[in-house]
Amino acid sequence: MCGITGYVGDSDALPIVSSTLANLEYRGYDSAGVALGNAELEIYKAEGKIGELTLPDSSTARSGIGHTRWSTHGPPTDENAHPHTDCTGEIAVVHNGIIENHAELRAELGAEHTFTSDTDTEVVPHLIEEHWDGEDLLDAVSAVVDRLAGSFAIAVLVEGRNEIVAARQDSPLVIGHGDGETFLASDVPAFVEHSRDVTFLEDGDVARIEPDGVEIYHDGERIERERTAVEWEAEAAEKGGYEHFMLKEIHEQPRALRQALTGRVDALSGDVDLDLGLPEEYLQSLEEIQIVAAGTSYHAGLYAEQLLEELADVRVTTHVASEYDVGGGRDPWQTLVVAITQSGETADTLEALRSAKASGARTLAVTNTVGSTVTREADETVYIHAGPEIGVAATKTFVSQVATATMLAVALGRTRGALSRDEASAVLDSLRGLPGAIQQVLDREAEIEAIAQEYADREAFFFLGRRLGYPVALEGALKLKEISYDHAEGFAAGELKHGPLALVTDDVLVLSVLTQGSNPEATLHNVAEVDTRGAATVGFGEAKGDGSVLDHSFSVPEAGLLEPVVANVYMQLFAYHVARSKGRAIDKPRNLAKSVTVQ
Repeated sequence: MCGITGYVGDSDALPIVSSTLANLEYRGYDSAGVALGNAELEIYKAEGKIGELTLPDSSTARSGIGHTRWSTHGPPTDENAHPHTDCTGEIAVVHNGIIENHAELRAELGAEHTFTSDTDTEVVPHLIEEHWDGEDLLDAVSAVVDRLAGSFAIAVLVEGRNEIVAARQDSPLVIGHGDGETFLASDVPAFVEHSRDVTFLEDGDVARIEPDGVEIYHDGERIERERTAVEWEAEAAEKGGYEHFMLKEIHEQPRALRQALTGRVDALSGDVDLDLGLPEEYLQSLEEIQIVAAGTSYHAGLYAEQLLEELADVRVTTHVASEYDVGGGRDPWQTLVVAITQSGETADTLEALRSAKASGARTLAVTNTVGSTVTREADETVYIHAGPEIGVAATKTFVSQVATATMLAVALGRTRGALSRDEASAVLDSLRGLPGAIQQVLDREAEIEAIAQEYADREAFFFLGRRLGYPVALEGALKLKEISYDHAEGFAAGELKHGPLALVTDDVLVLSVLTQGSNPEATLHNVAEVDTRGAATVGFGEAKGDGSVLDHSFSVPEAGLLEPVVANVYMQLFAYHVARSKGRAIDKPRNLAKSVTVQ
């Protein structure tokens, strides 16, 4: 959840560490801090966002580490901000994750060590102090890592040494290689303007990072990890003239979709090439697909469930990853478990994936992040190719996940003989038309902004949808509550009269998905129910029937089974402009961070 950055090289470390740290603020913004590796460590840290951290105008340090915090142990205070140091003040540590046995370790260290924070992290520098003989820092860190339980990525800096030692277990760390300088971060956008030649550390790795390169050890043995070239440019992780990353990423959706489809779809033949290594005989014998995901990815999974059942003729269940249980009565050899995760580091989803693998099921990852943990642990991976997403509220990754799931459904349907060439071609034609359809919605942003400003102060917001419109309703509500902090709920439209209708008043706004694939006529009856109780209503799509129950209606371009996804873009823009009208921190919503790497 937190963000780590580090630098060792020939240049001044201060401006590089501070700028790369600012690039990671989407990972946490409760507090921030920097340690600079001079003859005596320089430590600067404080509660609040990175921009509120007071740093010196200059420093002679050629190495440094930085941290932006999403609080787990202890409130966001100056004392709990990272970096944390040992009793001597010579060792500084930044950490992402949770040290589960920190209380036991703190008790073991005893009264000989003075602790100044409530964090689990602070045991790490004190343990290093116990193990370090002043010679090989990597040996001391390795000894400490062996004693830690939980998930962690740590970076360690010692005064007077031009090196950083880093280690990871269930939390991401990536190294960037430069000419006479080396970078470290939780995520590539931190340093992509300096280096696009990267190495992803894996669980159990301990690395010594120096100006001229990196040494990586695993189980005490020196190893080599593959280098990867980052394909997107640094500009992709910048705002590009937009007020917020979220708005930029909403507008990037047509391009992200084209990237997801390029080289994969042949609409004329009805074929899809996802470069899956799963045997054809296995796919033909599948009895069940289980989807595991969290948050927005879970909503994409619910959408994928319906597409896969309809197009591939296979039973599909979608599970909130943190609640997943392999369960009995299933043949793991005829079950495929699909893990959907934007970051590839989502702790709940990874744990579900591991449970599935332990049962003997094959696994497939659908992710946006090359080199992430899920890509190494799943049997197969399909990338969504959305490009970097910085805004905490996922937007372009949702539509790219659904597009990728559509391609997967068509590919399976063709392999299993459930989908004819003409049927597949029709779906793929809709998929190819999706970027243009979304662009038409984006072109109506000013109209949605006006509606958002008109209704921004409503007491509550209800989102209704049926069938494929239901996961879109859930996603619309999630976006609004994430960034505006308003009460928003998504409902299966038919369930409205089974309880939620009691919440409807004339101070409620109801937004409905009325597109093809979402049973719009039936949903319109439910809209009529809230209209008679005084609620204001907005509809997205062309429903046949009494449209007079809608206070506002927005047409949705034809997109077949994907029309509800197009309607979702209206809801993204609505959420954005409601939050903007209230002056919310849209890219940094309170209590949330981009990548949830703790359970």
